[in-house]
Amino acid sequence: MRSFLRVLLGLALVFAGTSHLTFARQDFRAQVPDFVPLDTDTTVLASGVAEIGLGSALLVTPRRHRRLVGTLAAWFFVAVFPGNISQWLNRRDAFGLDSDTKRIGRLFGQPLLIAASLWSTRDGSRRS
Repeated sequence: MRSFLRVLLGLALVFAGTSHLTFARQDFRAQVPDFVPLDTDTTVLASGVAEIGLGSALLVTPRRHRRLVGTLAAWFFVAVFPGNISQWLNRRDAFGLDSDTKRIGRLFGQPLLIAASLWSTRDGSRRS
């Protein structure tokens, strides 16, 4: 189950990253908080490249390094969470999130992505 979730998460990240660079670029711009010092489009492109890299790493990294990759992916999801909050606070429509209820509902998905990143890259043993 862990491997399945890791592969699914890796594929989702590669897909999302690719969409940052192509067909969903405008929607991702709606998530960039106003306080980010970079140009909005630059931020979208950079986060897309990061997602492709993290997703690819989740797919191909050898078992001995998966914990590190999972931790990096979890931190990435923490880092982009303010974008989800910004989209909700500023009532920016994107990705079919065209109501406050839908936008706030999405906020609850982020902790699940963080947990999936961590859980799917651990080997399941009790060691620390």
